[in-house]
Order: sequence, then C-alpha cells, then structure tokens
Amino acid sequence: MHNIKSQRAAVLVNLLGVLAALTPARAFEVAQDVSNLTFTAGGKPVLAYRHAGYPCKPYAAQLWTPAGVAVLRDAPHDHKHHHALMFALSAAGTSFWEETAKGGFQIVRQLSQRADGLTQQLDWQTPASNLVLKETRTLQLHACAGATLLTWRTKLETPPGCAAVELTGHHYYGLGARFLQSLDGQGVFQNATGKPGDVVRGDERLVAARWAAFSAATAGRTITFALFDHPENPRHPNQLFSMAKPFGYLACTLNLWKAPLLLKAGAPLDLRYGVALLDGTADAARLEKLQRHWLGFQ
Repeated sequence: MHNIKSQRAAVLVNLLGVLAALTPARAFEVAQDVSNLTFTAGGKPVLAYRHAGYPCKPYAAQLWTPAGVAVLRDAPHDHKHHHALMFALSAAGTSFWEETAKGGFQIVRQLSQRADGLTQQLDWQTPASNLVLKETRTLQLHACAGATLLTWRTKLETPPGCAAVELTGHHYYGLGARFLQSLDGQGVFQNATGKPGDVVRGDERLVAARWAAFSAATAGRTITFALFDHPENPRHPNQLFSMAKPFGYLACTLNLWKAPLLLKAGAPLDLRYGVALLDGTADAARLEKLQRHWLGFQ
C-alpha cells in the first residue's frame, strides 16, 4: 500500500510539473506614447520598444525577466550607437551600425501594433536620402512559463529598380544586445556547441552555433539572456558573437566580414531570431528545451 501511494504521489508530482510547463504565460498588453511601445503582462513590464525619436534606428530599448529584472543598456558613453537590442548591417557601402556623419538611417514608414508585438516598414537610407534597403520588421512576444520569449524577424529587400545590394559589416554586425553596466566583466557565456569559439580580438569570440547565452548577476539576482538562430536562416548556424570585457555583448551575425552577401531583387533575406530572458542560471539542457519551445511558435 505504501508503494502504491508513493507511486501515485510521484505521478501527481510529474503531472503537476507537466501542467506547470504547459501553463501559458501571462497575457500581454501594450501602451503607446510618442516614442515607445511598452508591453506588460500582469502589470509587469516585459518589453519596451523605441519606435520614434531615436537617433538613427528603432530598437528594443529594454527587456525584463519574469521577475522584473531589466538587462539592457542604451547608448552608453563608450559606444553611443549601442542601443540595447538592435539590428543593423552595412548595405551598399553605408554602415547602419555606427552613428556617424557617414552612417545611414532606418526610417519608419509604417507601424502597426498588437497586444503581443509590432510590425514596422522601414526604409534604410544614406545620409543623402538614397534608399538602399527596405525592411519589414516584426517583433512578437510568446506565452512561455518562466521566461520572457521574443521573436525578432527582419525581412530585407532591394528597393524598386535596384537589381542587387551588397551586405557587409564587421564581425559583430547583426542582431546584438548590450547589457547593463552592472553585468560587465563578470558574465559567463555558453553555446550549443559547448566550445568557446574562435578569438577575434581580445575577449571577443565567434562560434557557429544554434544558440548562445549569457548569465550574470545584477542587483543581487542572476539572469540568463539567450539568442536562438532559426534553422531556416541563411548560413545557419549563424556566427554568434560574444564578449564579456570590457563590457558584455552578445550578437547573431551572418559572418559578413568574411563573406559579404549579395541581396538580389525578388529574393528577400528573411531572418528569424529568438530572444529569451530568464531569472537564474540556465544550463544547456534547459536552453535546448527553450529553443525547441520557441521553434514551436514558428
């Protein structure tokens, strides 16, 4: 009888665990002001997106863990062009990453919002207002117990009348995240390969992997931030860039510094990346499971 009760208890515990894992995360709500879209769940902030009033490009200005811990840093004094979570490349010889007199602009032509995300139509223009790329950008939050989970989708196309555009960039160009100053110099990186990757310079590394993650402590709490590459992305698995010193940074890149990409008319570049944010330290098994969960939304 004792064994039967124990077995029933074990089954109940396992069932509760499964139900907890399948329990949808909070329902999202969105509020818009002149510059930002702020997404909340259960009254707690989840995502702030800067859709207007930005220097050169719109971006995700902040992400919060389910417990409400913020992790991103916007326009630090050492790299003013680092805008929290942002996407940029060089196109037709113009950099849309650095914000210099010769740098380009991502101009919002249309914005639509919903409770769980947004879609933008962007024109990538040179300082002389020449159109070099058209982008459809979609951000979508997903229901996920125990994690903030986001899809960042960017579709790039040549402008009308343009046969091809060459995409280039440094080894860190792509979808990149700059972390809070309190996380600098003390984070730990891991990736799907289990290998540290190749050193580019200093503390900067690149590794071709399905996902990479960064764990560090801030305000007495540990967080884990992860980027997932989609298997249908060009050049999958993408080169994942990481650095912990002098500041923390993580990015998905297309290896454009070694292999420029020629974007042709009628053949859009469609990129999908997952962004996950958790409270605590996540091991490889948990991150693998979370990536599979994210892929289920795709």
